[in-house]
Amino acid sequence: MSNLAASADTMNIDAAAARPLASRFLSGLVSRLVIIVPYLWLLVFFLVPFIIVFKISLSQTAIAMPPYVPAFSLEDGISGFFSQLGQMSIDNYLWLTEDALYFNAYVSSIVIAGISTLLTLLVGYPIAYGMARAPANLRPTLLMLVILPFWTSFLIRVYAWIGILKPEGLLNQFLQAIGIIDDPLLIMNTNTAIYIGIVYSYLPFMILPLYAALEKMDYSLIEAAQDLGCPPISAFWKITFPLSLPGVIAGCMLVFIPAVGEFVIPDLLGGSQTLMIGKTLWNEFFNNRDWPVSSAVAVILLLLLIVPIMIFQAAQARAQEQSR
Repeated sequence: MSNLAASADTMNIDAAAARPLASRFLSGLVSRLVIIVPYLWLLVFFLVPFIIVFKISLSQTAIAMPPYVPAFSLEDGISGFFSQLGQMSIDNYLWLTEDALYFNAYVSSIVIAGISTLLTLLVGYPIAYGMARAPANLRPTLLMLVILPFWTSFLIRVYAWIGILKPEGLLNQFLQAIGIIDDPLLIMNTNTAIYIGIVYSYLPFMILPLYAALEKMDYSLIEAAQDLGCPPISAFWKITFPLSLPGVIAGCMLVFIPAVGEFVIPDLLGGSQTLMIGKTLWNEFFNNRDWPVSSAVAVILLLLLIVPIMIFQAAQARAQEQSR
C-alpha cells in the first residue's frame, strides 16, 4: 500500500510540474503568434505586391494582355519568376530620368503634400488641444464629431467641395450676399482647392494622434510653470508642444504620406493642369497603358516615402538607447 501511495504521490507531482510547463508552452506559442501575424500581414500585403510591381517595372511594354513582357504568371511558380530575371532591364528607370515630367510631378507632389500637412497641423492642433482640455464627460462626444465624416463616402465629400468652391457655388454666393466680394472667386482648378480638399479630408488623421498625446499630458506642469512666472505662450512652447511632439510626428506622417500619392482630390478639385504623381501614375497605367513605366514610377514613389521614415525611426531608436 505504501508503494502504491508513493507512486500516486509521484504521479501527482509530475502532473503538477507538467501543468506549468504546458502553460508556459502555450503562452510562448501565443506570444510568438502575436509577433508572427504582423510579419505575415506585411509579407502578404506589402512585400509580395511590391516584388510583383518591381518585376513589372523591369519589364518591357508590349501589345498584349497584360501589356508587358515577360508577363508574370502564378503558373510559373517561384522558379519561373527567377528564370525571367535575365530578361529584365532598367530602361524604364532611365526613361524617368530623361523626361522632366516625372521629376516635376514628384517635386510638385512633395511640395503640395508638405504645405497641406503644415496647414492641417495648424488647423488640427488647436482642435486637438481644445478636445484634450474639455471636460471629461464631453470628450467622447467631441471625438465622435471628429470621426463622423468617415461615415460618409470619401468621394461624396470631395464632390461636395465642388459645389462649394465652384464660381456659382455656395461659398461665392454667400460672400456676394454679404457684400464682401462683387465677382466670384476663382478657387476651383487651383492649388488652393487642392489644399482645402486635403486639409478637410485628412484632418481627422492629424487630430486623433495629437489628441492622444495631449490628453495624456500632465497639465500640472503648465500650472507650475505659470506659478513660477512663465507666460502662457512660453509655457506652451517650452512644455506643451515638446510633450506633444510624438503626436505631431505621427499626425504629420499620417497626412503627408497619403497626400503625396493623392489622386482623387487633385483630379476633381485641381483640374487637368495640376501636376501630381498620383495623376501621372493613373495616366501611365490607364491612358497610356504603359505598365512598366507606371510601375517604375510607383516603386520610386514608395522608396521616396519609405526610406526617410526608416532613417527617422532608426534615429529615434538610437536616441532612445542613448537616453537610457
